[in-house]
Amino acid sequence: MGERFSILRDLSGARTASPFEVARSAGIAPPQVFAMGGEPHVEVVELGKREVRDVVRDPEVRAVAPVMPTALIQPIEEPDGGRAEAEARAAAATWGVKAVGADVSSRTGEDVIVAVLDTGIDATHPAFTGMTLLQEDFSGSGVGDKQGHGTHCAGTIFGRAVEGTRIGVAPGVTRALIGKVLADDGTGDTEGLLRGMTWALQHGAKVISMSLGFDFPGMVQRLIDMGRRPNVATSLALEAYRANLRLFDALMQMVAARGAIGPGTIVVAAAGNESDRPNFEIAVSLPAAAEGVLAVGALAQSPTGNGLVIGPFSNTFPQISAPGVGVVSARLGGGLQSLTGTSMATPHVAGVAALWWEDVMKSPLPATASTVVARLLANAAVSPIASGVDIADRGAGLVRSP
Repeated sequence: MGERFSILRDLSGARTASPFEVARSAGIAPPQVFAMGGEPHVEVVELGKREVRDVVRDPEVRAVAPVMPTALIQPIEEPDGGRAEAEARAAAATWGVKAVGADVSSRTGEDVIVAVLDTGIDATHPAFTGMTLLQEDFSGSGVGDKQGHGTHCAGTIFGRAVEGTRIGVAPGVTRALIGKVLADDGTGDTEGLLRGMTWALQHGAKVISMSLGFDFPGMVQRLIDMGRRPNVATSLALEAYRANLRLFDALMQMVAARGAIGPGTIVVAAAGNESDRPNFEIAVSLPAAAEGVLAVGALAQSPTGNGLVIGPFSNTFPQISAPGVGVVSARLGGGLQSLTGTSMATPHVAGVAALWWEDVMKSPLPATASTVVARLLANAAVSPIASGVDIADRGAGLVRSP
């Protein structure tokens, strides 16, 4: 029996019509329009060793990797989440919205399409009133959020005010793509994630936000359950992780190629919560570790009031950082909830990216993803961060709005 593999193809070379051909039958467009740049297509098939070798010889195939489990990046337990919620209500805006300067920005994310790949969304929550939410399920558990993680993340990106409290960085976003790539228990796999990413690209997302990670321990355990010895299972899981890193690098190269001939897309992902300072630090994990993905670390308010500090759980080597401790956003079923983690920092960056997209589109600058990323990184602030925070832990600094 073979193993399930994700196959990433670039279909930009395949076409059935010339760029200027007009359909002659009842005004119906050709079955495939002329394509330039990266046109990613993902398929998942069961392959044996010899079949894998044959597949990689196909000139359309950019990468092949075993399907790996994924999971939401579990929020960190908060000793006093209720206090954060009370403070947000009293301040009329969350501390994260204020820290990134969204509350004083002239931009709102107007006309920017944002994709959230997570556990789905509670579309009935007041935070999303009046929005157009295009939902698609890639998890097999149906659309709609039954876990709460995706609803909280979406609220931070573009949520409207809830009970008089502003929670969203970019509340001017009116259209969002909600790809449910994690099931109701918070688990998924790379098949669903890759299909969600290509779906978001095809539907014109300018920002893709992902607060999830690869479940390497889960992959090892799955192989052990299949009868592999622990050392063999670890080695095979490492091979799968390496192959998926190469696949995601190839996908992001295709995303960059699309940006060379059009607006392009910014992909934002959580750095991960596996570190435990001061005991040890873990580097950014997939998918945030892929080339071209904007990896996000989590910042906290210092208890001494001497600036922002890195969350002790936040993985090292992010490219940029954002508020990730005591973040108040939409609660599943209504109301507000405080959560902590790099999952909560990531939507702040996604929201600010939407603000910069609007700013760039209304300026003489080239309205491309590379321009927006350059503005994001160049305007990141170091001064609000406490002295002594390692640059490797906070990246370019605190993300800031235009």
